[in-house]
Amino acid sequence: MMQKKQLSFWQILTMNFGFFGVQFSFGLQQSNMSAIYRYLGANEAELPMLWLAGPVTGLLVQPVIGAISDGTWSPKFGRRKPFFLIGALIASLALIAMPFSSSIWMAASLLWILDAANNIALEPYRAFVSDKLPKKQYSIGFLMQSFFTGLGSIMSNFTPVILVSFGILALSDTMDNGVPVSTYWAFGIGAIASIGTILVTVLITSEYPPTEAELAVITANKAKGNTFSRTLKEIKAAFMKMPKTMRQLIPVMFFSWYAMFCYWQYLTSALSLSLFDTLDQNTSFFNQAQLLTGNLNGTYNIICVLIAFPMIPIARKLGAKNLHFISLLLGGIGLMAMPFLNDTAILFTIPFGSGIPVSQIYLFSFGLGITWASMMAMPYQMLAASIPSDKMGIYMGIFNMFIVIPMIIEIFTMQYFVYDLLGSNPINVIRLAGACLVIAGIFSLFVRDSEDSTV
Repeated sequence: MMQKKQLSFWQILTMNFGFFGVQFSFGLQQSNMSAIYRYLGANEAELPMLWLAGPVTGLLVQPVIGAISDGTWSPKFGRRKPFFLIGALIASLALIAMPFSSSIWMAASLLWILDAANNIALEPYRAFVSDKLPKKQYSIGFLMQSFFTGLGSIMSNFTPVILVSFGILALSDTMDNGVPVSTYWAFGIGAIASIGTILVTVLITSEYPPTEAELAVITANKAKGNTFSRTLKEIKAAFMKMPKTMRQLIPVMFFSWYAMFCYWQYLTSALSLSLFDTLDQNTSFFNQAQLLTGNLNGTYNIICVLIAFPMIPIARKLGAKNLHFISLLLGGIGLMAMPFLNDTAILFTIPFGSGIPVSQIYLFSFGLGITWASMMAMPYQMLAASIPSDKMGIYMGIFNMFIVIPMIIEIFTMQYFVYDLLGSNPINVIRLAGACLVIAGIFSLFVRDSEDSTV
């Protein structure tokens, strides 16, 4: 087996820099797509189905791209980097086009393209960490991705707020389709970030060539042709030989991602109803709720960035599964508390300049930020040690299916009966999300991996 060099902190940062652009794009979707659909005429009950693009493309694209990237090698372009670049380029074009959507279905179609592109880049990026780093550096590699997940989402969520707050654009400035001009500019900046940061990684970071044995397999498979059929067979075989740790993580992933999809879909509406007692998207109150959604999402990602690196020694001490339990519990409690918080009670004032008041509503974002940092790192850390190195791409792709399958289930259950059971009240959806995070945390305590979940 090839001995991998231990990389410096800055080398690990550089190789993960492109993750910033991918997450900038995802952050724009999470905070703005529900509002965009509402501006184009969608009602609350339609929102889950209109979010179908993300999980379906993830389900179809991630394992296939993971398997194909395992069997790819070019001395000039590498194994994973071509997928980073192609995905980022397509994503940038979709981001530019999204604010110009003239109908619900145009926006939904662009979201399908955008999500497919992001997944093309995302899945090889997970495998890239395992390709480049020795096992003892897995934790810092995945937590670096947590760091850039948080940073990308911070910038994507706060960009419209900054444009409005600093008087560059007015809250009332809208395009012909009703989409705020601030949203248009945020998506344009996201397009630049998507391609720009990926280029840094592609141009600066090298990849290890496959071993002679791996190269022989790649060459033999290429000679056989019919790449798609062979890829499907490899995915099926990998499913049959799924590591025990991966099976144990399935309920953890299910409840975690069911919760997050509920949160992303309904937070703007929940805030509008909770704080302003309206669900009318044509009011300034709804616009304020959309901006507040960006602030709150940006806040939990700030916490994610701040906590990512301190989590490394904490995880070594507590173990990955115990840390994940605590993190999910904090986020769950925060979401269940959200309806009891308000935007007028001041929690504290940031002590610089004239002082910036932080309202009580931000409390739940603090807990969710810890949850998000853990979700971006700990499950992958628990899993990575149990996966064969030559199958890292395909298994990471399969593992990420356990992210998108709960999203698909959430869409259909929420669309057809859960939303009605919750009294057609978006606030209750957020409460449900909190309960799901707590359940996911409990399941994480039952995970056992080959290294006892330590990092």
